Order: sequence, then structure tokens, then C-alpha cells
Amino acid sequence: MTRTLLLGLFVTGVSAQLIEPVGDALQGKAFLGGALLSLVGYVLYESVKDLAASLRLPARAQVESRDLGTFVSEAFRARAVEISFLGYTGETLYNELHHRLEGLQEDPGLTRHVNVRFLIPDFDRPMTVPSRVGQDGRPEDDQDFRKRLEEKCREYDQTLSGLAERLTGLGRVTARCEYRLHPGIPTHKACVFNRELVLHGLYDVTARTVLRSSDPEYYDPKGYRTALTVWSQEGGDDAKAVIATWNKHFDSLWELASPPPWRALPTA
Repeated sequence: MTRTLLLGLFVTGVSAQLIEPVGDALQGKAFLGGALLSLVGYVLYESVKDLAASLRLPARAQVESRDLGTFVSEAFRARAVEISFLGYTGETLYNELHHRLEGLQEDPGLTRHVNVRFLIPDFDRPMTVPSRVGQDGRPEDDQDFRKRLEEKCREYDQTLSGLAERLTGLGRVTARCEYRLHPGIPTHKACVFNRELVLHGLYDVTARTVLRSSDPEYYDPKGYRTALTVWSQEGGDDAKAVIATWNKHFDSLWELASPPPWRALPTA
């Protein structure tokens, strides 16, 4: 409607200059300036409309894991923030949440409740991924490598849960951050934001890494390299169905998952 009105004003103004009866009827050359202003307004309107469209988070069908911070920031604009993660160690999400939770201590904005759930593999069990790369590329369970990953997750959990406790103690925001374990290997990477937007991708389970030059190779999925498909409420009925399925799936896994062994240990 706005575009039609602006174009109509432009055409009328130009016609007033080119067609004498129209010009006489509309009285004077001032209409040329008005027509030009209408054209400028039209161009600006289209530019602003394109910019607004480009700022919508689900505008792309896929995003990179390094874009996760944009979605975290958007989620924290809500009064009640709920973020659920299913994946490997949660390192990419941890880095974004750490800064965000620290910032809430000074300026919580609209946020009053935060609930973050990390669902990761149980690294205390023998696994095919992560594992050591054996002869002919066969996976060989490596307890030391699993323990290294478990220790990393323990540090993430204790840091985030400590921040959440401090936030709650300040009285302006109630916050909870928790890790739980499921039996399985890391195949899916999924983030659910406020139960209304889902990012989902698949890890490359055959990705390899070497910790030191003298070490063997390990199968070690790289979460920061994982492309993620965006599912949002704006995607229509199909997208809404996918989001509902992920919410139900994650809630079910979470209910069956176990608290990590370090939860029984005293925190530093």
C-alpha cells in the first residue's frame, strides 16, 4: 500500500510537468519537486524494508555455529529465557552464555528468569566417538581422552552454575544452568531457544584431531564447524511441527538423563 501511494505521487507530479492540462489543473511547477521527493521516499522505503528483512534471524536456511551468539543475544531479550542444548561438550554455547550471564549481574534488562540445560554424552562410558583412531581407521576407546572431555564439561558446568547462583542471590534474576548425561555418541547438535526457535545440525563424527605431535589421532567432532539449519515460528506449519517435535524430544531425553558425577563433588 505504501509503495503504491509513493509511486502514485511520483507519477502524478511528473505528469503535471509533461502534460499541460494536468499541470494547469495542479497549478505550478512545485509538483516536480514533490514528485522527486516521492521517488526518494519510495527508494528509502524499499531500502528500509530490505534492511528489516535482512535483520530477521531466520532469514537464512542455515547458519554457522560461530553465529550462535546472535541467537543467544536475541533469546535474552525475553523476560523468561530458556535455552536447551543437545550435543558434544557445549563449548560454543558456553562461551556465549558466560559473557551474557556476567552482563546480567550489572544490567538484567527485561530478563527475570533464565534456565539453561546442557545434554551431553556420558564420557564415563566406553565410546566409539570420541575415541582413538586405531589400525585401518577403526575407533579404539580411550579412557584418558574421555576423561579430558569430562573435565572440560565439569569446568563449564561449575562456572555457569556458579554464575547462575550469584545472579539468583542478587535477587533481580532467578537463574539455573545444569548439565546432564545421556548414553550415546555425539551425532546431533541442537539448540532450542525459548521453545520457539531451533538450530539443528549433524556433527562430522569422523573428524580427527591431534592434541600434540607425539600423540595419536583421535575421532573428535568439531562443533564450531557444524552448519545448523534454522527452524523458526515464521517458517509456517512445517517449521512449527519440527519445533514442537524437538521440544518434546529434548524434554523426554532430559527426563531420562542422569546428573554428572561431579555434581556430587564440592565446588571450588
